[in-house]
Amino acid sequence: MEMSDTPKRKKILKYIKDTLLIILGTGLLGIGTGLFYIPFDLVTGGVSGLGIVLAKLIPIFSAEVYATLLVVLLFFVGVVLLGKHFAIHTLVSTIVYPIFLNFGSWLSSSGIFGGFFDLTSPMYADHSSAAIILAAVFGGVFVGAGCALSFLGGGSTGGSDIIPLVICKFFPKLKASVLIFITDAAIVVLGMLVINNLILTLLGVVAAFLCAIVIDKVFLGESGAFIAHIVSDKYAEISDAVIRQMNRTTTISNVVGGYSGTPKKLVMVTFSISQYRVFSTIVSSLDKDAFVTVYRAHEISGDGWTYNTEVE
Repeated sequence: MEMSDTPKRKKILKYIKDTLLIILGTGLLGIGTGLFYIPFDLVTGGVSGLGIVLAKLIPIFSAEVYATLLVVLLFFVGVVLLGKHFAIHTLVSTIVYPIFLNFGSWLSSSGIFGGFFDLTSPMYADHSSAAIILAAVFGGVFVGAGCALSFLGGGSTGGSDIIPLVICKFFPKLKASVLIFITDAAIVVLGMLVINNLILTLLGVVAAFLCAIVIDKVFLGESGAFIAHIVSDKYAEISDAVIRQMNRTTTISNVVGGYSGTPKKLVMVTFSISQYRVFSTIVSSLDKDAFVTVYRAHEISGDGWTYNTEVE
C-alpha cells in the first residue's frame, strides 16, 4: 500500500510545488508591473503596455483596471479558442496577476512609509532621472524573474500572448514566437506614438531586454555542465582516459563524415565546469587533430551524474 501511494504522493507534491512557483512568479510579475512600469508609463509590450496606452487614449479607467480587464477577457478568449489545456496552465496566473498588479500599484501611490515605495513622490525629486532608470531596471528584473518562475512551474502568463496563439491555431504555418515578438513590438510602437516620449520608449525597450535576459538566466539557467562530442581515430584511448581520470562515463557512436564518407567514431561525454581543463588536456595530449565540439547543457540528470556535488 505504501509503495503504491508513493507515486501519487510525489505527484501531489509536484503539483503543489508547481502551483506555488506559478503564484510566486505571477506575484513578482504583477508587483514589478504595478510598482515600476505603470507609474512611469514604461511600455514594454503585454497587457500592461496595452493598459497604459488605453488609459492615455480613453482615460475612463486606470492602466491597472484596463490591464485586469484585458487579462480576464483574453483568458476567456483563450479558453474558447485554445481549449481546456490552455485554461489549466493559465487559470492561476489569471487570478493572481490582477491582485498583485493592483497591490504593486497601491504600494507606489499609497504614501505608505512616507511614500517610500513611490518613486514619483516629491521626496525623490532630486533623483527623478535616476528613479526612471531604476524603475526600468528593477521592473525588468522583477517581471523577468516572475515569468521565468511561472514557466518553471509549468504555467503560462497568458495576456497578450494569447492573440498570437489564436492566430497560429487558424494559420498553423505561422510561427508563434515571431507573432509574439510582432505583437509586443506593435504595442511598444503604439505606446511611443501615444505617450510621445522617446526617453520613456527607449527605457521601455531596455526594461523588455533586461526581462528577456533574466528569463533566460532563471529559466534556462547556468547549470555549469558541459557536453562534448569528440570525433577521433583514438576514440578508445580518449574514452578510457575520460573514464579513469574524470570518473565520467562516455557514449561511443558510429558516424560518417559528410564530406569524405569515411566511417568514424564519436565519443560523447558530460562533465562539470571544474573538469573542463582536465578534459581539454586529455584530448589534446592523445589526439591534437581530434574534432571537438563543446556546448553548455541546460540540465543533466540520471545515473552516473551527481549534479549537486559535481557541478559548480
